[in-house]
Amino acid sequence: MFATKTTPRKFFQTFEEIADFSATRPRVTELRKQMVNLKLDGFLVPRSDEYQGEYVADCEERLAYISGFTGSAGLAVILETKAAIFIDGRYILQIDQQVDTDIFTPVSSVDGIMREWLINTIPAHAKIGYDPRLHTNHDIERLNAVLTTFSAKLVPVEHNLVDSIWNDRPSPPAALISVHPENLSGETAPSKIERINHVLLIERIDALLVSDPHNIAWAFNIRGADVAHTPIALCYALIPANGTPTLFVDPGKISGFNRDYLISLAEIAPPSEMIIALRQAGRGGRKIRLDKVTAGSHLKSMVENGGGKADLGIDPITKMKAIKNNAEINGSRDAHKRDGAAMVNFLSWLDTEVPKNYLTEIDTVKALENFRYETQKLKDISFPTISGFGANGAIVHYRATETSNKKLEKGLFLIDSGAQYEDGTTDVTRTVSIGTPTVEMRKKFTRVLKGMIAISKIIFPKGTTGAQIDVLARQFLWAEGEDYDHGTGHGVGSYLSVHEGPQRISKTGTTILEPGMILSNEPGFYKPKSYGIRIENLILVEDRPFKKSSREFLGFETLTLVPIDKSLIMLSSLNKDEKNWLNAYHSRVLETLFPLVPDKSRSWLQLACAPV
Repeated sequence: MFATKTTPRKFFQTFEEIADFSATRPRVTELRKQMVNLKLDGFLVPRSDEYQGEYVADCEERLAYISGFTGSAGLAVILETKAAIFIDGRYILQIDQQVDTDIFTPVSSVDGIMREWLINTIPAHAKIGYDPRLHTNHDIERLNAVLTTFSAKLVPVEHNLVDSIWNDRPSPPAALISVHPENLSGETAPSKIERINHVLLIERIDALLVSDPHNIAWAFNIRGADVAHTPIALCYALIPANGTPTLFVDPGKISGFNRDYLISLAEIAPPSEMIIALRQAGRGGRKIRLDKVTAGSHLKSMVENGGGKADLGIDPITKMKAIKNNAEINGSRDAHKRDGAAMVNFLSWLDTEVPKNYLTEIDTVKALENFRYETQKLKDISFPTISGFGANGAIVHYRATETSNKKLEKGLFLIDSGAQYEDGTTDVTRTVSIGTPTVEMRKKFTRVLKGMIAISKIIFPKGTTGAQIDVLARQFLWAEGEDYDHGTGHGVGSYLSVHEGPQRISKTGTTILEPGMILSNEPGFYKPKSYGIRIENLILVEDRPFKKSSREFLGFETLTLVPIDKSLIMLSSLNKDEKNWLNAYHSRVLETLFPLVPDKSRSWLQLACAPV
């Protein structure tokens, strides 16, 4: 069936339904019994673990267990007789397919709407339980600010109520840690730790508790496999301004050379010793920095109960990690060439196989992963591939299952995918036409393309944020009364998370863009129950000096190298500069990838990259 002939293997993505929709009612009933036992009027179930990560271990999928919803962000509020799930715009269509709406009411997580539901639904003087490990201090403060207006309050619980009813809950992950080599990281761990120490001294912070495993992976040049699609080890680290760091990690995750390596950098202690260590570090009122984005509210209590001062702020590693060095940038370029070749092989194969009228969404997911696997460099996919034909393409974070799997016929096919290579992380979306597209489809696609090109071409002064340029991608849709309910771009890591902060191109992207940051550029359009359109490239912030200007300017280098479907473009709607950009991009794609793909893909590539 597929062009690849590899030994059968387990795919990085599964296609069964993760959540059990039919089990929702009895599980909610059992949870409510637990609430009664603790004299609680409600309980919060977030989609998060204690590290606030996007991907969580199977044993942390509490929201999916209790509700059926498998999105990467959400919060359930379960009361005595009512319940709601707060979700953002990405999941408006998905939640209706996964959740029993007789039990859970889907509610927008937009502040005003969420506040209105809480005020109108939660009884006065209610006690709402929550697991302090799974909520940040900001989360708790924001909710309490609403609840206190009608004398309700949040109550921390020692044991999570979902865990108490989850009889077959999976065991915690215990994958081995590996060392990320210096030729790919571009800087030694001691050098990174020294830089962190320097920031702590300047800010007069006595120690930093690192609660984000991605930051630990970067700082110590290690990788793990505790969660799907992101090579991290779930652990904490305490880095003092002066002295040796401590890594709080399950000792079973460390062996051999990797143990010797880590012992040379830090003290190794089991997670159970973190409470004692935090008390000692904070003794005498010393200041411990906690990352306000990822630190659970229980960590603040640990520090303060030991006499320390919890300093809620930004983990300085986050910014350091976001600015890629030369080794990471060159690694990303190499990864994108490799990935671009795999994508060309896939799209060429798709063009050949679609007319045979057998392909399904799942077939395409498997085929694309196989093409990437043939590079012999693939470590994982960077997120579950979004392979959506027709109406499924309109679901922003769609995942094909055996139940939802559609056959590819005439219409629009959207495929959003990425790979984890040791030298870089990729993320690319292409929308392709199967058969002749309608005029409406071409108009919408062209408006999305014009927005993507506008971001690609922009030159902007140093100090600009993502929020200031987000409108460039949306302007052509806005002109027709359209928009999309996701950011235009997210940050991307270096063999780490495909969704990395703090940089982003969105209405909330307040971080200043700096050279070395990698982001996505992915405007879209979604017609519910009909089709979806998204075009996505990864871009690198780089210097763009003007010879006669005293100001510093920046621009973007496009990293992704994959042809864009020209059959969907309404050429009369592109101006000269946009056509020039498209032709230059396709010329670069052809020149770079032609030597990297087999003969059977070359003729397709030449046609796909022919100038308009």
